[in-house]
Amino acid sequence: MQETVTLAHGAGGKQTSELIEKVFRAHFENPHFTPDDAAVLEVPAGKLAMSTDGFIVSPAFFPGGNIGKLSICGTVNDLACMGAQPLYMTCAFVVEEGFPMADLEKIAASMEETAAQAGVCIVAGDTKVAGKGQVDGVFITTTAVGRVLDGVQTGGALARPGDAVIVTGDIGRHGCTILLSRDDFGIEADVTSDCAPLWEAVKNALTAAPGIHVIRDATRGGVGTVLYEIAGQSRVGFSLEAQKIPVQESVRGVCGMLGLEPLYLACEGRLVIITAPEDKDTVLEALRKSPHTEGAVCIGTVTADHPGRVILNTEIGAQTILPQPGNELLPRIC
Repeated sequence: MQETVTLAHGAGGKQTSELIEKVFRAHFENPHFTPDDAAVLEVPAGKLAMSTDGFIVSPAFFPGGNIGKLSICGTVNDLACMGAQPLYMTCAFVVEEGFPMADLEKIAASMEETAAQAGVCIVAGDTKVAGKGQVDGVFITTTAVGRVLDGVQTGGALARPGDAVIVTGDIGRHGCTILLSRDDFGIEADVTSDCAPLWEAVKNALTAAPGIHVIRDATRGGVGTVLYEIAGQSRVGFSLEAQKIPVQESVRGVCGMLGLEPLYLACEGRLVIITAPEDKDTVLEALRKSPHTEGAVCIGTVTADHPGRVILNTEIGAQTILPQPGNELLPRIC
């Protein structure tokens, strides 16, 4: 096995077969994994959810994860937000000529570990090698299907005035981690990405309260962007208690130095959950017993006032409108 990826690894010949066998099949092998042109799978009864996502994060390795772990988490979490248990996944790699083979293997191993945690089987994939400088190291696209739990219906248009707004932990760590990993500002801070697969937590919450209205993962654009999207879909407003929004002190410090708003920093292991007020405590209790969501808190309510806007109630009793996101959100994570 060569030390770096070469154009020959994408040509379809001996080196391609060697790459697939020694890196991808070695880590993705399961009863459904196929060397054929398409995987043939059993279809469960009920509704299916399907999602696809592309990942081009730079740097490819960061504290708390790498692009491989991110590619699994991002897609299975999208399914989880629709109340769907992830079942099958495909992945497509575009690898830059000269990319270290050892790093590619680390990425594949991370995908193997994270897929096992999420309970999803990687069943098929594709590999392309691009010339030097055509891509930034490695790009990954993943597609997954899952079975929607019976009786569950979630969606951004289902928020209702009076509903509780829950976040499943401290916000903004992934965006802050990527920003610091690029070392553009010379800031040193102990920040680790929150990247995590969240199906177990969602399943536990939905088992406890099947009538949850909205579940969204606060990825690109963070919690603030998610809330503005839901406000538009449901034609409601949001009233948030600023002092209840959980932000790690190191993240808060970085945001203070750079003038960033934590509500607009990306998360990769945090959900926004909107549920009827009578289910709030039940959902919080279930989340706090689940992996990766132990820090779940209620940060506000849905309101009929100020439709389409997010209002922050500050610690000194004042109210302010959270500015609606626009133009380029920093840091750009993909």
